[in-house]
Amino acid sequence: MTRDVRMRGFAQRVDVEQVERLLAPLCTPLGAEPVPLLDCAGRVLAQDVASDVDVPGFARSAMDGYAVRGEDTFGTSEYSALELALVGEAYPGRPFSGRVGAAQAVRIMTGAPIPDGADAVAKAEVCEERDGRVRIHEPVAPRKNVGAVGEDIRRGEVVLRAGRRLRPQDAGLLASIGRGHVPCVRRPRVRLVITGDELLAPGSTPDGVRIVDSNSVVLRALVARDGGELLPFELIPDRPERIAAALQAGDADVVLVSGGSSVGAEDHAPRLLEKLGELLFHGVSMRPSSPAGGGRIGAALVFLLPGNPVSCLCAYEFFAGPSVRSLGGRSRAWPHRRVRALLARKISSEVGRTDYVRVAFEGERVVPVATAGASILSSTVRADGVVIVPRGLEGMPEGAEVDVLLYDDEPRAGEASR
Repeated sequence: MTRDVRMRGFAQRVDVEQVERLLAPLCTPLGAEPVPLLDCAGRVLAQDVASDVDVPGFARSAMDGYAVRGEDTFGTSEYSALELALVGEAYPGRPFSGRVGAAQAVRIMTGAPIPDGADAVAKAEVCEERDGRVRIHEPVAPRKNVGAVGEDIRRGEVVLRAGRRLRPQDAGLLASIGRGHVPCVRRPRVRLVITGDELLAPGSTPDGVRIVDSNSVVLRALVARDGGELLPFELIPDRPERIAAALQAGDADVVLVSGGSSVGAEDHAPRLLEKLGELLFHGVSMRPSSPAGGGRIGAALVFLLPGNPVSCLCAYEFFAGPSVRSLGGRSRAWPHRRVRALLARKISSEVGRTDYVRVAFEGERVVPVATAGASILSSTVRADGVVIVPRGLEGMPEGAEVDVLLYDDEPRAGEASR
């Protein structure tokens, strides 16, 4: 029989750590898919990649100069220059087609193939070219200034390991070994279910008692940050049948329900989740976001995020975000920059509750942002980041050193390094 806790309040709440332990094993990486080389940066590699070729595949010049036989230059000095016949030139992609013989040289540019017969490059700075001949004033040993076959990458070498989040230089390396497609972990498909009769679409102007939806704007940016693929969505009124249809769409790996997650008369989502699938948790010992919940419908993970904007953001960061990242092969760890700082004022909490406290820097110290309301989204704009107070503490005293999770990915213009 489906429980209906509406208008009754929460009999008990689970701890944040319990929810994290519950969710972690449900979020193994999704399967692999081929991704075009030009789109692979930022994606997570699903399989080890080994090279089928040597890079470079030919001996090449490491500098501009003259390709010679190294042994011909032995004994050469500033006072006893060697004079060689200039028989041609070599450029990248346009090699010298002949062979370098005794007492001969080929003008060569950086990256050009070493001609047959030559085994060294005399750098241009120690050479003089005149009337079809080259005078060399310094000996050059065989293989000097020559990039060997496979100097960069050897055939059969594993160049990138599964689980790596590909950087631009990784994509460049894959291009150098001739990969046109890359096996990457499939991005989790995420559907937003934004509920509320009071909501107007983003871009609208607040009108009377109706407010503009901001949660979808925040969530879509967070999903993109965490590597998810957002599916099309629309605002849904507080009608159980409409919400149920959205929950059962069946095309998502993760469903994020914004609003209707608490115990009010119009909070339908928890009851529907339990009816249509499995309600794994509902009500968490945290502030804000205590009405958060979650479960499964089929293979899809469903997260019930409170409608209040700060609570929605907080619940996403604690529960949905790590799950989206895990499904996409990324780390569950929060992706924020962290700095250590001293508290300029104390933070009040209570034992048994995890607190998400917005803080702002005042000089080198941080202070809690005065507004604690879960509906005051502007508090997260005024804040530089958050401090997480674990449930074992009843607060943090002034002067305590704390970890600050910064909202900004990069230092702001003019910001000194902390």
